[in-house]
Amino acid sequence: MKPRVETPPGTRVVASALGALPFNLLCASVLCVLAAHAPHLPAWYTAALAGLLAARWWQRRGRHRRVSGWLRLMMLVAIPVVVTLVYGTPLGQQPGAAIVCGLLVLKVLESESTRDARMAVGFACFILMSALLFDQSLGSTILVGAMLLPALATLRALEPGLPERGWLRAFRPGAVMLAASLPAALLGFLLIPRLDTPLWGSPGNGAASTGISDRMAPGDLQHLLTDNAVAMRIGFDGAPPRAAERYFRGAVLWDFDGRSWFPGVAATRRRSPVPVRILGPTVQYDVTLLPSHQHWLFALDVPIDEPDAAQMGPDHTLWSIQPINQSVHYRVASATQYRLAPEELPRAVRAAALALPDGFDPRARALAAAWRAHSGGNGAAIVRDALELFHDGGFAYDLEAPPLGRNSIDDFLFDTKTGFCEHYASAFTFLMRAAGVPARVVIGYQGGYWNDFAHYLLIRQSNAHAWSEVWLPGRGWVRVDPTAAVSRVVLAGTGAAGADVAGDGGNWWLPWQDRLDVINRWWGQTVMGFDTITQARLFRPFGIDHASAQILGIALAVVVFLALGAGALLASLRPRGKPLDALARAQLRLQRRLARLGLVRGSSEGPRDFYLRTAAALPGQALALQELASEYLALRYRCCEPPPERIRVFVRRVRQFRPRRVVK
Repeated sequence: MKPRVETPPGTRVVASALGALPFNLLCASVLCVLAAHAPHLPAWYTAALAGLLAARWWQRRGRHRRVSGWLRLMMLVAIPVVVTLVYGTPLGQQPGAAIVCGLLVLKVLESESTRDARMAVGFACFILMSALLFDQSLGSTILVGAMLLPALATLRALEPGLPERGWLRAFRPGAVMLAASLPAALLGFLLIPRLDTPLWGSPGNGAASTGISDRMAPGDLQHLLTDNAVAMRIGFDGAPPRAAERYFRGAVLWDFDGRSWFPGVAATRRRSPVPVRILGPTVQYDVTLLPSHQHWLFALDVPIDEPDAAQMGPDHTLWSIQPINQSVHYRVASATQYRLAPEELPRAVRAAALALPDGFDPRARALAAAWRAHSGGNGAAIVRDALELFHDGGFAYDLEAPPLGRNSIDDFLFDTKTGFCEHYASAFTFLMRAAGVPARVVIGYQGGYWNDFAHYLLIRQSNAHAWSEVWLPGRGWVRVDPTAAVSRVVLAGTGAAGADVAGDGGNWWLPWQDRLDVINRWWGQTVMGFDTITQARLFRPFGIDHASAQILGIALAVVVFLALGAGALLASLRPRGKPLDALARAQLRLQRRLARLGLVRGSSEGPRDFYLRTAAALPGQALALQELASEYLALRYRCCEPPPERIRVFVRRVRQFRPRRVVK
């Protein structure tokens, strides 16, 4: 019976103390988690957490002292309080991600044992995978998968027997396991029955990814016009429409309160769509719209039918019954040559299209009255006068437009003369109404990049646009884009903005992004678009039109059974033998090197006799061989569990030993 060892008073005992290598790998794992969530968290918050992590790494590297419990308690209280102050609520995807990232860093501050490290790694993997709730693109998925490697390496480093500097050895098993899991992941992706709606749910932050909302005020679209994120992808049945016809209608804004435009009563969806007279062939196309958290569906101007689970408003806008919280795919038919409501406008609609708030923009009203008097009330002539003003009046297209005061239209028309699409659409529509011409604002997208290789139109957020529609007798609602009349364009600091006005004057890397977007489109259609309907059609080549959950379960069970059977067969065909440990592998390596010199160990020859014989055959290296033999015999036969440190020394000596050829 072993004597009991008394622990000196005041000594803190840590079971399975955390070594330097696993702690460094744990810090790398947490840093990957912060990097994965950095795009949707405040930059200062991510930097503060990364700074705390770096300080903890430096503190533990210099001295193995614990972080004060009071400091950890203060952080535990401060993290949710700060997040609530920043976001206004602790609930939601972004606030939740901010809180759990902070708690993960806090867990690293108290990690001193292998148990703490294992808990932190499990927590880190969960938080890392939650980054896919924000972005499920191909690049993000690959990046998150690669970021799992440090976590797997940390778990490997926590196992006994790994060298303190075995970074490569720690990463190799995780990489192999990650690669081996891909077939199983593909099998589960295809055959595990899918739910119609996600199993989890957490409220978002309410921000629209596309930014196209039901209100427009000067400056609202500025952040969109510098954003190159993808808004939607469109595939046409035939040739795409001409560049001048690529206007995609989103929302129609009728009411103006002096600063902002919004739909108003005239856009109520209780009324049926106004009649449209089609003058040319219609365009059939498919739209893949990325999440926007709004209800608007975008269609080539002007749509003539409505997709499933959507409604068409009286002004031919498409409205989804459910908010667009995930990518949706729909099919539409549109007319590019048409007469929209060519008959006389109803009295209520005409009143809504001429309404202006009292007490705003007197100079713009006077200018419009002069145009009306000069043209005799001719709407087409008034439109030409307004476009000539924007073309010849010293106006400039610039995203860095100066702020406007209470009389925003007057300030823009007569003072700043600088703005972008929403400034021009708002001012033009105001002038038309003040001159007695019914008008309204339309917001959506314009332009896009035609990918000739994959035959689809790519619409980015920087293609967000606002234009106007005026009602002219006999012609109905006519699209007018006042921004296109501007002759001077300032593109400094606008990123890809202004491409519709000034050509392709955006960032130099944007064309390459457009060409490579075909990969993202394939990912969106093949992986992200693999829903319950697509899964139900998976077995159509085998004569099964609709695969139910029972059929999918049976197929999954059959594939798993075949895979297990194939694995068992391969295992039975492999030669059976006792797995070699590190000591045996080193011994076998030394025997192979000696065998190259003709010194082959006999089948019944023990290791001691073999080394004595080789030492006699190699007198110049006899001492080294005798030392290796003594060390091996001691480790193999004198110790029940040889110390890992001595095994590593023996392995290193065997690796460095180079036997010289026997000279006869």
